[in-house]
Amino acid sequence: MVDGTDHIIAWICLFPDFKSPIVTLPFFLLYIFVVYMLQEQEVHAAEMERTFIAIKPDGVQRGLIAEIISRFERKGFKLVAIKIVVPSKGFAQKHYHDLKERPFFNGLCDFLSSGPVVAMVWEGEGVIKYGRKLIGATDPQKSEPGTIRGDLAIVVGRNIIHGSDGPETAKDEIKLWFKPEELVSYSSNAEKWIYGVN
Repeated sequence: MVDGTDHIIAWICLFPDFKSPIVTLPFFLLYIFVVYMLQEQEVHAAEMERTFIAIKPDGVQRGLIAEIISRFERKGFKLVAIKIVVPSKGFAQKHYHDLKERPFFNGLCDFLSSGPVVAMVWEGEGVIKYGRKLIGATDPQKSEPGTIRGDLAIVVGRNIIHGSDGPETAKDEIKLWFKPEELVSYSSNAEKWIYGVN
């Protein structure tokens, strides 16, 4: 985008009778409004981010897929990728690579690879940070009521869901679980009602 001065100069060049404010003022104001809306849309697009969310084998086996998806949808986030996979232990080790020095690492990998996982990518403003809030604390006993873990889980070892904890983690996890062509970009009719962008 060029700055506002360039826009005004371009306007004057396009409309040489700009000196006649009665004729051109309404059109000029309309032009300024359109430029403003385009800039707002660019800012809105820049604020959109993506996060990786996975429903673990316990969540799948307990039939909580629809419940968990609905919470993200009701919040206003947009699902842009989803698949059901049974990860190998080697794949689980890649996913949890940052925890490989922890004593529970092997058990964690065994569990993630023990059955189907619903892998998803969600998109929206602040989806990484707020996605974590929707999920709740790692320990369900410390999760607030109203969060997914607070409402649906009891112990740490069966806390039903995983969510990226930051922008870099989200990028890495999305890249690990999904090929670029599996990610979908599309406009949702609901966005104007969620973000106020027309």
